[in-house]
Amino acid sequence: MIRVLIVEDDPMVAEFNKRYLEQVGGFQLVSIAASVKEALCVLEEEVVDLMLMDIFMPGKTGLELLRHIREAGRKTDVIFITAASDMERIQTALRYGAVDYLIKPFEFERFNEALSAYREKFAFMKNQHTLSQAELDRQILQKEAKAITEELPKGLTRGTLQVIVEAVQSMGRSPFSTEDISERAGISRVSVRKYLKFLSDIHFLGVKVHYGTIGRPVYQYQYDEENESVIKQFL
Repeated sequence: MIRVLIVEDDPMVAEFNKRYLEQVGGFQLVSIAASVKEALCVLEEEVVDLMLMDIFMPGKTGLELLRHIREAGRKTDVIFITAASDMERIQTALRYGAVDYLIKPFEFERFNEALSAYREKFAFMKNQHTLSQAELDRQILQKEAKAITEELPKGLTRGTLQVIVEAVQSMGRSPFSTEDISERAGISRVSVRKYLKFLSDIHFLGVKVHYGTIGRPVYQYQYDEENESVIKQFL
């Protein structure tokens, strides 16, 4: 669970943020702080992964708190939820490393989008020690692969792709070969190989090459459900 601290001086807004948070899975509310001073006390006592924080508060501002935790080297992320809409404060928040910025008033859909994106990135970074450039661009920097279009390569069909994707997903996280999918899908290995290459090209699948005793490469694929979204536009 991602441990969350809400930093908001308006009790009604804090309650709304709390209720919204409860509707998004994967998060646990640690506490609610009405000032920077209270937030610092919580940070001293509790492990906090994410703060949902306003900028305008009595005494020190949310920006000052973010600057403080950065200077202190705390591993706590911040999503600002604030009425501050001027470019200077927004730029300052982003330069200090805020992972998202919601301007009041906002809809639950935007809140859910921010929290869901953070949850996915949090889980990905927690389970990875090294990244390829493609993984960094797609998962962390949110860059789309330029080669991806909504059209399938020549010779591939959506119907067959759907069958192969379902066979891949049935493998879970276990590594598999072309032969494994061919047997499950009832499709020739030659055809399956084309589809698996396409799925690895768009980063739906991870692929590793192993060389046997006679030097022939053997391709091992692996499905990661976190990459499921990249295939939807093709089906």
